[in-house]
Amino acid sequence: MPSSIDPQRLHAFPRAWMTGARLLFAAGALATAAQVRSAAPVAVSPTIDTTGLAALPVPWPAENPYRGDPLAARVGQDAFNQACARCHGPDADGSRAPAPDLRRLGRSCKRVSDADLKRRCIQDVDAYFRASVLKGKVKVGVVHMPAWDGILKPELVWAIRTFVETPAVTPAGAANAIPTHTSR
Repeated sequence: MPSSIDPQRLHAFPRAWMTGARLLFAAGALATAAQVRSAAPVAVSPTIDTTGLAALPVPWPAENPYRGDPLAARVGQDAFNQACARCHGPDADGSRAPAPDLRRLGRSCKRVSDADLKRRCIQDVDAYFRASVLKGKVKVGVVHMPAWDGILKPELVWAIRTFVETPAVTPAGAANAIPTHTSR
């Protein structure tokens, strides 16, 4: 009994199927990438009163000029809660946040005993913080943190850094105390 199946068509079927599968995979990957891009975080400028903070020169200072300033820490807390808390946790409590706990930045500098090395370590952390805020974080084409360059003023960036690096205090602490956030 002669076969009615053409051997040429048998070999063509797997190739056509694979080509179709590749096209479907590529279309799915493009659709997923479009969804990821549309779900990327958006940088929205916070509404913060910076009255009382010293105006900063251009270009930006290399290190945090507000370090240790309680007013800057309070302004930074307000700015943080408006701009950063949705990813980094309210009041910088990153214990359940999807983004890194920013209070951990520079913690290794605290262990450095040499004053000059400690200063340089803190300057490096300031530079990393500033670059991360201005440029954002993009990994493998996925935006994990939007770029804030042109959205946040230098005063707000350094005020946020001051808030994040200010140790938590108890509510019974000083009148200018920043609300307690849990420590790890």
